[in-house]
Amino acid sequence: MRNAPLRRRHLIALLACCVAAIAPAAAAQDTAVRRLADTATTSVQDAAASALHSAQDLASAALDLIGIRYKWGGNTPETGLDCSGLVRYVFQQVTGVTLPRTARDMSRLGAQVGVSELQPGDLVFFNTQRFAFSHVGIYLGDNQFVHAPRRGREVEIATFDSSFWQRRFNGARRMAGVLPSLIPMIVGEAAAAPLAAPETDAQP
Repeated sequence: MRNAPLRRRHLIALLACCVAAIAPAAAAQDTAVRRLADTATTSVQDAAASALHSAQDLASAALDLIGIRYKWGGNTPETGLDCSGLVRYVFQQVTGVTLPRTARDMSRLGAQVGVSELQPGDLVFFNTQRFAFSHVGIYLGDNQFVHAPRRGREVEIATFDSSFWQRRFNGARRMAGVLPSLIPMIVGEAAAAPLAAPETDAQP
């Protein structure tokens, strides 16, 4: 029994050594976890800032096209633009992403948003030809959007205050901050496919 205190001392010393060996590893792991959390937070903040910047750029690029003549099937400002051609051109210029050619196909992409959640750069869709999502514009803020209306008109700003647009509103989608990571395969297929028939005219 005389050796019991000695054994206890040896055991305590051994435990102390184990703790001393484990502590640096635990501290290193804790540091790694904190760094990972900090990196994730920074990435989220950067993504949010990038999405906001892209949305503002989309609205700004759309405003630059006001006055461009409407042309059914038009894809560039030089030849004229129809409603989906306008949206497609703006997204190509700002994000480098090629959207599908028709408003109906565009309406299947991105994230759905409500009217109260609309932000500049969101796409707004309307039923102007007796079928849903037959017309599209780019929301600017303050209840306004830019679009290419119909033959004989030019790219212009319209407002949701108009009863014509209120009755025909089909919904909105948010692309900024979502493209191209959400739909690279869909966009690639759409870009590679032959151009579909563009939308017919809106008649406000």
